[in-house]
Amino acid sequence: MEIITLGKTGITVNKNGFGALPIQRISTEDAVKLARRAYEAGITFFDTARFYTDSEEKLGEAFDGMREKVYIATKTAASNAEEFWRDLEISLGNLRTDYIDIYQFHNPSFCPKPGDGTGLYEAMIEAKAQGKIRHIGITNHRLAVAEEAIESGLYETLQFPFCYLASERDIALVEKCREAGMGFIAMKALSGGLITNSAAAYAFEAQYENVLPIWGVQRAHELEEFISYIAHPPVMTEEIRAIIEHDRKELAGEFCRGCGYCMPCPVGIEINNCARMSLMLRRAPSDAQLTLEMQEKMKKIEDCLHCGKCKSKCPYGLDTPTLLAKNYEDYKRVLAGEVSVK
Repeated sequence: MEIITLGKTGITVNKNGFGALPIQRISTEDAVKLARRAYEAGITFFDTARFYTDSEEKLGEAFDGMREKVYIATKTAASNAEEFWRDLEISLGNLRTDYIDIYQFHNPSFCPKPGDGTGLYEAMIEAKAQGKIRHIGITNHRLAVAEEAIESGLYETLQFPFCYLASERDIALVEKCREAGMGFIAMKALSGGLITNSAAAYAFEAQYENVLPIWGVQRAHELEEFISYIAHPPVMTEEIRAIIEHDRKELAGEFCRGCGYCMPCPVGIEINNCARMSLMLRRAPSDAQLTLEMQEKMKKIEDCLHCGKCKSKCPYGLDTPTLLAKNYEDYKRVLAGEVSVK
């Protein structure tokens, strides 16, 4: 079993974290079964957020009466101290606990610091003094904010997208966190579903001793895959290197990671799925993307106002209206049988 300690927090867990965003899409009964199965198999780190609808409540039910046996990280997207305290109290209630192991600022557009006028960091410090949180973290999709957070010395953990499609600058973040004694929590380790080989994904993450990947799961068979890696962790082989190199070439350039921070769209376009449809059609069984329901969602692209709101909110600086248009044209060709996919 591979073990990781998250920097100076002292939190030591199996090198498999449970990403609880997807469990908002399943029933409470199924979510509780998944979370408990993960715990029974040796996974003790669970990551959620106020933003993930009822995900916190489901984890709260799963670990009611056994809170001290797991580590729970959650997040607030608060923009001021009043919202911070409201979010924190709701999260504590949802999770049926009186403390949160790691409380994280959820993808802020800036790095909260003392004296910045928002009162956010001051609220974090006060919550820690009260014992309501044990460690202070930040999540982000913006390299500049992540780098500033590390350099500030104010945070104990950083959660950032990290997978085998990472850039050299992304990889440098991991090393900077190690040097600073910060825990590095890797989200999007499967790039929002674009990486389909979990063994290759795991082998890549395993190369970095200070990285804790959190795998987003909502189905039992997905969880069992990662559980199997506890006893038999995949390692980097020539075969896996070839898979990674192939995917790097195929996914090079500008593509939507599906983070959803461009949402909501004023006309109801499901941007985080529609803007990467071409890749999903080719990297996963296409039947699920060609249903009547999905066809209607793609057709909504015709209603695009070109208002630029999604483009301005994209943490990766993508030209999302152009991506949507390209994906829609490709989708229509696939429907017409002009292009073959999986």
